[in-house]
Amino acid sequence: MSLAERLKAQITQSGPISVAAYMTLCLHDSRDGYYATRPALGGQGDFITAPLVSQMFGELLGLWAVETWTRLGKPSPFRLVEVGPGDGTLMSDLLRAVRLAPDFIAAADLWLVETSAPLRAAQAGKLAGAVLQPRWADSLDDVAEGAPVILIGNELLDCLPARQFVMTPGGWVERLVGLGADGALAFGLAPSDHGLAPEPGALVLEVSPAQEAFAAQVAQRVVRERGAALLIDYGRSEPEFGDTLQSLKAHEKVDPLAFPGESDLTIHTDFPAVLAAAREAEAETAGPIAQGLFLGRLGLSHRAEALIAARPDLAPVIGRQMNRLMAPDQMGELFKVISIHQPGFPSPGFETA
Repeated sequence: MSLAERLKAQITQSGPISVAAYMTLCLHDSRDGYYATRPALGGQGDFITAPLVSQMFGELLGLWAVETWTRLGKPSPFRLVEVGPGDGTLMSDLLRAVRLAPDFIAAADLWLVETSAPLRAAQAGKLAGAVLQPRWADSLDDVAEGAPVILIGNELLDCLPARQFVMTPGGWVERLVGLGADGALAFGLAPSDHGLAPEPGALVLEVSPAQEAFAAQVAQRVVRERGAALLIDYGRSEPEFGDTLQSLKAHEKVDPLAFPGESDLTIHTDFPAVLAAAREAEAETAGPIAQGLFLGRLGLSHRAEALIAARPDLAPVIGRQMNRLMAPDQMGELFKVISIHQPGFPSPGFETA
């Protein structure tokens, strides 16, 4: 029985489910969930991430990690953690860059937080022979404590589920996934206990307790153990309304209900709520700032020049890669960067001077 068939049976028996529950099942169901069974990244997959655009992305995050470690006082040991490491490309590029800092490598204890068995296998293959070998954890709570943390998460928050509320003439109601008259999966509305006052003109409000809970978890860790976290994702930098649920299959947007477990589901990161949750947990924050600005401050243009000097024949390719990462009409403005860190810490790349 496919995931779609199991969802229909569940809804028939127990009633419609929230958008958040639908996202969780589609992405993480142990039998048929997208990330649990068939994640497809890269040009031949369903979507492409910044590390797959260019090695420069991971290399610059390596420089960020080394500078962060330096500003923390060069603790030894420390936990170098990536949450949601994809196929391991980002960490592979990061570790290549940090070979110039042998003391950093000697102090680092590498952890990858990943629940997907296929992705763990891809990460192990990508990092075979790297200067550091990882340990894996199912959650941040499973990463060993007792040392400062430098954490990176790229395109992680957008995969965390959100509930959707719709404004109707009678007030806010929750958008649910149920069955249409034809028996197919369909969106519908149900009364909500969310307690929001009606606001004219507001069509859809997205609320992600999962994004906020993760931010609070990270904040508690970096305050308790010392450290800093860098999170990069696409989303909104100001509170706003709108339906941002989308599904990607073979790099094309498809109906989010059409291919349960067979396509990637995402929702925009609510950066204001994420940052508020982190501050509520007594961490300090920086950002959000545009990815293009952040990478520029880390020296992307200088890195591109060095690569071109070594391989002049690749100049057009490297130029296109840099444009994809930084240009406002590419990833440069849509993707944003935040830091969650211990109080009083000057997170690299966020200085305005």
